[in-house]
Amino acid sequence: MTTPLPASDRVHGLLAQMTLEEKLAQLVGFWVDQSDDAVAPMAGDMNAGGLYRDAVEHGIGHLTRVYGTRPIDPVERAEWLWAEQRRLVAETRLGIPALVHEECLTGLAAWKAATFPTPLAWGASFDPSLVEQVGAAIGRSMREVGVHQGLAPVLDVIRDPRWGRVDECIAEDPYVVGTIGTAYVRGLQDAGVHATLKHFAAYSASQAGRNHAPVHVGARELADVFLPPFEMAIREGGARSVMNSYSEIDGVPVGANAALLTGLLRDGWGFDGTVVSDYFSVAFLETMHAVADSRGEAARLALEAGIDVELPSGDAYLAPLAEEVRAGRVPESLIDRSVLRVLGEKEELGLLDETFESAPTAIDLDDAEHRMLARQLAEKSVVLLTNDGVLPLADPSRGAAPSRVAVIGPNADSAEALMGCYSFVNHVLAHHPGIPMGIEIPTVRAALTAALGTATVTYEPGCDVEGDDRSGIAAAVESARRAEVAVVVVGDRAGLFGRGTVGEGNDVESLELPGVQRELVQAVVASGTPVVMVVVTGRPYAIDWAISGAERPAAVLQAFFPGEEGGTALADVISGAVSPSGHLPVSLPRSAGAEPFGYLHPILGGPSEVTSADSTPVLPFGHGLSYTTFERSELTADPEVTAGGAFEASVRIRNTGERAATDLVQLYARDLVGSITRPVAQLLGYRRVALEPGEEAVVRFRVPTTRLAFSGLDLTRIVEPGAVELWVGPSCAERETEAAIEIVGAVHPVTVDDELLVAVEVERMPARAVARA
Repeated sequence: MTTPLPASDRVHGLLAQMTLEEKLAQLVGFWVDQSDDAVAPMAGDMNAGGLYRDAVEHGIGHLTRVYGTRPIDPVERAEWLWAEQRRLVAETRLGIPALVHEECLTGLAAWKAATFPTPLAWGASFDPSLVEQVGAAIGRSMREVGVHQGLAPVLDVIRDPRWGRVDECIAEDPYVVGTIGTAYVRGLQDAGVHATLKHFAAYSASQAGRNHAPVHVGARELADVFLPPFEMAIREGGARSVMNSYSEIDGVPVGANAALLTGLLRDGWGFDGTVVSDYFSVAFLETMHAVADSRGEAARLALEAGIDVELPSGDAYLAPLAEEVRAGRVPESLIDRSVLRVLGEKEELGLLDETFESAPTAIDLDDAEHRMLARQLAEKSVVLLTNDGVLPLADPSRGAAPSRVAVIGPNADSAEALMGCYSFVNHVLAHHPGIPMGIEIPTVRAALTAALGTATVTYEPGCDVEGDDRSGIAAAVESARRAEVAVVVVGDRAGLFGRGTVGEGNDVESLELPGVQRELVQAVVASGTPVVMVVVTGRPYAIDWAISGAERPAAVLQAFFPGEEGGTALADVISGAVSPSGHLPVSLPRSAGAEPFGYLHPILGGPSEVTSADSTPVLPFGHGLSYTTFERSELTADPEVTAGGAFEASVRIRNTGERAATDLVQLYARDLVGSITRPVAQLLGYRRVALEPGEEAVVRFRVPTTRLAFSGLDLTRIVEPGAVELWVGPSCAERETEAAIEIVGAVHPVTVDDELLVAVEVERMPARAVARA
């Protein structure tokens, strides 16, 4: 456990000089460019804080979204920001600069900044190392333009794909969320920008997948599923900030939950950073949750619970909280507690010594490194769901590539379709028609045309993403008939609060593809031309008809909003320049009626003879095909391990095909008997392994038994003795090679000193010749 650092003498000296107004000013933000455009929930109903000069008379804690609210040239904005910081230092009584925060989920939310794949694509890549590099690149851009804190990553564990914010999440498995999210934290913070973990906690478990809806999880599920990623990012990643969830858990809004925000977060895990409110969530204690009858009472509840900073502005923590203090309802020592944390953060970031002498005059937020990393992550995140042999299109072993290709679908020639709801293009530019994107974003159509060289590529949209206009389907079918292969690109359009098909506030009741896109695909399939269906979405959809239906596409690719280089990545996978290596970070749902579903379910959470309903997903967690084949064999493990200790397991992996490719080695376990019902499958560890044709590798896992820990009957987290099955396979549902261990000894109560992570090593073996049929 980390030991909270005492505030420095310098910070205590500043606090001692402060008036109440100066203290409160450090506990709020100011949204300089706030407008009625829907970039935050109910922003138009909230007070922006008055005129800027008046709002910062006593100093200011945060400046809110200086770059991410409207399109403005980064150099011009940096010049304003540096000048404003100089003014705060020179003209406010104590000369304390502002901490600047910004969204950074898919890259710095600024005009002309790189847009990376959405977090669901991070999960599909199963590549924490690459995500860490992406985080570092984002952090470098943020620091360059004077931003100190990023509002990412999202560590919500996916529970229900009907929820609109699924594209912001990483996976349905807590360990995958934790390892990849922690990697992002390390990258961002190594660049000098503080990460903000959100949304603490269980936000993604909202009732019926509705945004802000009540959460009904029990204490055990909360502790075993939703909290571990946050604990990992704090203990292993050193995350410096946490943001509360909007939701209530069992009737208690998280923004007023001292047991979570102080008892667990600080007293339990030793977190010593700042807790910031999600936008307007302090005021929501009054207006949405009705647990406070005024802004002042809302401020008191939030501050007592452990929220240090009210964002985006001071709706509750300024005048209403000041009145609570003067009336004796809030002790000023509670204000001081949070002010010390805020000033300590500013000191840690170097703000108290910063002179802001000269703003940068040349800023490139989408340089070669950004684009390289964006392309690598996009390539590694593309998941090949099915393939009857039509892919790759340019396969020398099957002869010449097709000379006539029909590109079809509403997402085939759309740059916006490649990006998530928190990309600047879809989050902000949607409110500014006519403003160019500011970065180069090749569409799938453009990239595939370039990748196929001399092939004739035709294009028909067929239909829109939304709506019931079928008038373009006939032309799309005719285009397919004249081609040797048709690539049909369908899916989502990201947006917010009713604008688009997925994103914050865009929750759904059905998991069918939006609009008439299914009709389009099925009509093109009926043309008789082989069809490659490319699904570009922010959530998994119920596409069983495309996976196993009688009249199905020849191949199906899934891409989760792959970012600015996503079109190029998809074209390279389709053509064969890149072998697909992504895997499903979330189960492919059977239907909306089967949700919520997660592969980490006990026996009765899956299909059984006692129910006529079948929740089995169309494709399981971890599934992903390649253009080669892999053999996984000889899984061995220590036969016994003491509860609280660690065991070794190893497996042999061989590329049995004729192409170089990457396998995702997935080690699963099942605790056969427990005092609490246990999941039928649980991912223990994973590692991507690139292999040449015929090449072998032995992958060795060192697994702490705490990976099998759970909250016992008294809610103490424990490791129990007993028999455990192990297996490695291409997904959670397939056991290609198996082993077993026995955990022995007494029940082990888990402490904060226990290991969280599985260590993995890869030993490469000489290649063997690949047998040919």
